[in-house]
Amino acid sequence: MLPLEFFLFLQIILFLFITPGTPRIVIISNSINYGVKNCIWTALGDITANIIQATLVIFFIGSFFSDYPIFLIILKWAGIMYLCYLAYDLYNSSLNKLNSKSIIKRSILSFFNDGFIIAGTSPKAWMFFPFIFPQFIDFDSNYLIQFIILMSTYVFLDFLSLMAYAILADRLVGWIKANPQKINRISACALLLIAIFIVFLEKN
Repeated sequence: MLPLEFFLFLQIILFLFITPGTPRIVIISNSINYGVKNCIWTALGDITANIIQATLVIFFIGSFFSDYPIFLIILKWAGIMYLCYLAYDLYNSSLNKLNSKSIIKRSILSFFNDGFIIAGTSPKAWMFFPFIFPQFIDFDSNYLIQFIILMSTYVFLDFLSLMAYAILADRLVGWIKANPQKINRISACALLLIAIFIVFLEKN
């Protein structure tokens, strides 16, 4: 049995994934500096955090953030600080030539952490699942199966969209190599702007 208004759910999440956001910026930068293959781990980190978030919110702490908004504030500022750290790291790495092999090697875990921390500390993600998912689940029937269908769809499409951004960035790497310092500085500025936007979003 499909969840209620499944195709409407598809439209909502596809719009969400197409819209550039913090995970996409990180994916683009990692793709350019370290290759598409390493972006797989960043994407896996992102969807792993989303699976944990959705499971906790729907089955364990559905009203927790409403009753204790301080924890959302803590997550918000943790995310802001990590965004600033990534922006600083990207800005410094922009001094490296993209067509050289001087870029510092990173572990698989570090790529995974990029996706996991960005998604895991996002208040938007913590609010998306309790506000959106229940609207498409009939709790009078087998809601566990419905949740699995929704979550599997979300994770699959999110992973595909992240990798699509990585591949697109890889295709444009020729232009980027001709402008070696621009892409990371642009990405760093974009991350800072997102961090600033989050600061003034939903003042608590």
